[in-house]
Amino acid sequence: MPAEARITAARLTRAARSATRLRGFTLIEIMVVVVILAILATLVAPQILGRIDDARVTKAKNDLRMYEAALDMYKMDNFKYPNTDQGLTALVQKPADPNLTNWRPEGYVKQLQKDPWGHDYVYVAPGSNGAPYDLYSLGADGQPGGEGIDADINSREIK
Repeated sequence: MPAEARITAARLTRAARSATRLRGFTLIEIMVVVVILAILATLVAPQILGRIDDARVTKAKNDLRMYEAALDMYKMDNFKYPNTDQGLTALVQKPADPNLTNWRPEGYVKQLQKDPWGHDYVYVAPGSNGAPYDLYSLGADGQPGGEGIDADINSREIK
């Protein structure tokens, strides 16, 4: 074989190898990767979603503690807790009660928060069982009672 023919054959062999490398992934290889990612997602997703629910319950408990502290400050200034009609709004704007002469002009909280599920916190005064008030979140379902993340979160039970 002449030298030129050998050089041309070598170039063709190199070109064929380069073309093979540039082809990319086969459909089977891509499908295997997709299946592996789907399996990993089914294992990890429930753990992540469970943590989101835990975080919402923790936020609700922290909000209730904050409201309890604000209600205690309200009582120290005004010698009583707001009644049910005044509600938690009494922590943000002064109620129309002429006996409240020590109400703080800046209020006791900057603004009222909804619970992590988008529902209003429930405030009832006087409370049950001789408590001065009841303060709670109705949980994820927004209904009294429930279990798990749907359970009510009562400020008296989180201490």
